[in-house]
Amino acid sequence: MCTFRGKTAFILSLAGYLWSASITLGQQSKVTSPPQSALSPEKALSLAEQGRCRESILALKRAMTSQVASITKKEVGVVGVRCSLAVDDRDSTLDFIHFLHRQFPLDPDVLFVVVHAYSDLSTRTAQDLGRTAPQSFAAHKLNAEALEVQGKWEPAQAEYEWMIQKEPNTPGIHFLLGRLLLSRPDAGPDATERAKQEFLKEIQIDPNNAGAIYILGELDRRDQKWDEAISRYTQAVKVDPNLAEAYLGWGYCLVNLKKYEDAIPPLRTAERLMPMNPEVHHSLGTALQRSGHSDEAQKEFAIHEQLRAGTGTEKSN
Repeated sequence: MCTFRGKTAFILSLAGYLWSASITLGQQSKVTSPPQSALSPEKALSLAEQGRCRESILALKRAMTSQVASITKKEVGVVGVRCSLAVDDRDSTLDFIHFLHRQFPLDPDVLFVVVHAYSDLSTRTAQDLGRTAPQSFAAHKLNAEALEVQGKWEPAQAEYEWMIQKEPNTPGIHFLLGRLLLSRPDAGPDATERAKQEFLKEIQIDPNNAGAIYILGELDRRDQKWDEAISRYTQAVKVDPNLAEAYLGWGYCLVNLKKYEDAIPPLRTAERLMPMNPEVHHSLGTALQRSGHSDEAQKEFAIHEQLRAGTGTEKSN
C-alpha cells in the first residue's frame, strides 16, 4: 500500500527540508494552541511539524490564498496533503492536491507527493469497499481488475466468470472478460474467438460501449476484413468522438483499400487527438503521398521519424 505513514521516509527538497513520513493520529498533541483562524502560515507549518495536524489544517488552507512566498505556498500544500492524510480528512487532501496542481503543475517534488497521495486515497477507498460491501459486484470487479494487473490471469478470469454467472446482463463485465482473454498469454488457441463472443455480448447489453466496438474493429482489421473493420470504427467514434485509436484504425483500413483521399480526414482527427503517436503520422503521410500531396506527406514522414527516434518533436502549425 502506498502511504505517507509507516517507517518509510521520503525527502522533499523544500528549502533543504527533510520530512519524516511518520505522522499518525496517535501523535496528535493535546497542547492548547491559539484558534486556527489566528495562526500564521509559519505557525501552522510549525504545528504540523510537531504532528499537530488537526490544529493546523484550517490555517494551512487559509495560507494557500495568503500573500506569502512561493516556496512557502509549496510547503503549505505539501504539508497540507500529508497532514490531511494523517487524520484521514480526504476532502482536505483533495483541496491541497488541487491547489498544488494549479500553482506547481510541473514541479517534480509536487508531482511526487501527488502521486503518492492519489495512491493512498485509492487504497483507502478500496479498503472501504472491501470492509463495507465485500460481496458486492463492485468489490468482486475491483478484485478482478487488481488480479489482472498483477498478471494473475486464472483467478481474475474466475472472478469475471463468477459475476457473469450471477448477473449475465451486467454492463461492462463481458467487455472485461474479453479484454482479459486477449491479454492473457496462456489463454489458448481459441482465446480470440472467445473474446470476440464476449465483446458481441457486451454490445448487445450496452450498445454504447465504444471500447468493445473498437476492439471488434481491431479483430476484423487483424483478419484484413477491411470493410467490417471500418464499420466498427465508425460506429465506435459515433459513440465516443474522442476515441483516437478508432480514427487511426479507420484511416489505416482505407489506406489498405487504396482509398487515400478518404483516409485523410480520419487520420487528421487521429493526429489531432494523439499527435505523439508515430504510426498516425506514418499512415497520414502515406495517404497524403499517394493522393498527390507530396509536400505535406514529407512533413508527416519527418515527424514520424523524429518520434521514432525519441526526440518527441511535435508537429508545428
